[in-house]
Amino acid sequence: MKKYIGFSIIALGLTLTSCDDWLDKLPDNRMELQTPSDVSNLLVSAYPSSHPAYLLEMYSDNTDDCVNPSWSEASRFQAQAYNWEDITETGEHESPQELWNRHYLAIASANAAIDLIEGKGSPAEYTEQLGEALLCRAYAMFQLSTVFCKAYNPATASTDLGLPYPIHPEKVVGTVYTRGTMEDLYGQIDKDLQRGLPLVSSNYSKPKFHFNTEAAKAFAARFYLYKGDFAKAITYATEVLGADPTAKARDWDAYAALNMNDQIRPEAWVSADEKCNFLLQTVYSEWGAISGPYRFGDKYAHSYRITYDEDIASKGPFGAANTTFKQRVWSNNKLAKLFHRKVPYEFEYTDLQAGIGYPHAEYAVFTTEQLLLERAEAYALSGELQKAVDDYNTIMKIYQNYPKTFTLKQIVDFYNGVDYYTPKKATVKKHFVKPVYTIDAEGSDQEALLQAILHLRRIMELGEGYRMQDVKRYGIVIYRRQTNTSFTISAVTDSLTVDDPRRAIQLPQDVITSGLEPNDRIAVKDQGGNMMQDSGFIYEIKK
Repeated sequence: MKKYIGFSIIALGLTLTSCDDWLDKLPDNRMELQTPSDVSNLLVSAYPSSHPAYLLEMYSDNTDDCVNPSWSEASRFQAQAYNWEDITETGEHESPQELWNRHYLAIASANAAIDLIEGKGSPAEYTEQLGEALLCRAYAMFQLSTVFCKAYNPATASTDLGLPYPIHPEKVVGTVYTRGTMEDLYGQIDKDLQRGLPLVSSNYSKPKFHFNTEAAKAFAARFYLYKGDFAKAITYATEVLGADPTAKARDWDAYAALNMNDQIRPEAWVSADEKCNFLLQTVYSEWGAISGPYRFGDKYAHSYRITYDEDIASKGPFGAANTTFKQRVWSNNKLAKLFHRKVPYEFEYTDLQAGIGYPHAEYAVFTTEQLLLERAEAYALSGELQKAVDDYNTIMKIYQNYPKTFTLKQIVDFYNGVDYYTPKKATVKKHFVKPVYTIDAEGSDQEALLQAILHLRRIMELGEGYRMQDVKRYGIVIYRRQTNTSFTISAVTDSLTVDDPRRAIQLPQDVITSGLEPNDRIAVKDQGGNMMQDSGFIYEIKK
């Protein structure tokens, strides 16, 4: 693997002086850290101040191009993300540049804490801080991998490109870094998890904003599911969920009774008082507005067709999702987008008169319902189909207005009775063309059950950025479609096949310029047969 001169953000995050006010918030007085409390204060900055949900929702099949003169894009960034271009816009909070900067900045804080603690000989009074720092570093690297890398595939992980994984503060500008492989990256995340998990605790004044014990194990369950270590995923999920997962579920009846206007439902969704929320992450983001009830960013939106054909109003064994489930669909005939209200939008004014400031959002990044779906998937992939059905039915018990349970046969019969998706005749079932896991043949009980789990996840987790991970992990082909005001698909303009390298979002341009190996791109022709080039890379547009 080639080596490259170190790139700016890691050095930037670790230098002890800076002329930027926001960077000065990192403790330039780092050498004055003397107590566990000092290190805990440092670790507040070890949680990334950005989240990839907006970028990944635009990138996934949860978005169509909605054609109407009154609907427009929120920004060029939104258009580039939707069209799978190399994103050149850097001002957006969820742009690849900002995601890269802010996650590596969080890693820099975690490394500073780890270095300080280990420099003291890892005394017992720093145990909890060390555990939190290790989990923060692992989480930031995991999040970056879901954006800039292919899905982890045991068959190709030893050659697929990973990302630089700094484990010490940089003390010399120009340190040489390599991208390494996905095997390297996942191996180091695994090490940090196994080292940090026994050390974390829930002894925080606001535990939902830290890697408390439950959040750490929920993270481990997701990581091991993505890695394909289903036994570990099940073990960690079970340790969190306990004998009765419904005891830790969201109070769906109370949530369903809330007013859908203003910020009432979104703020309830991310409430620290909700027992289902294990970790909350506060970030800079416009996603609460773009995915919310505002005439903003409507051109590229979660459309009527996706809503009724594929997810939050689609049909499953349970009936129509928009009538059987407690999570109601928000819609307005003046807007192109339909959605669930869960991401708050708050604006922090730095100059009220000038109307200048920063948009904020908050995410519940690990929850009971997510964990149940992840354990169900791990059970199904490991061949324990009835246990997967049991978890599916647990979700039905808490999520349906009038709870019903389903047998494996009922689930299999329903999904085997549905045609596979085509872009102009969309359904809830998509071909698993080249999954990273070993799965039984199409039409098998296992494949149909996995269709059910991914369908339910797409309904429940809309807007949170996870759909793109399922697309990558299961080798699902997705399309760019235009839909008109009559709610019909007027054109299919592009496709993202399982081997299309655009599935891994391109690294920020300044990182590439400084010498880090970019993600691959491929050459092709546009509809007129002309070669196309974007951001220095040539693309193929597949028909």
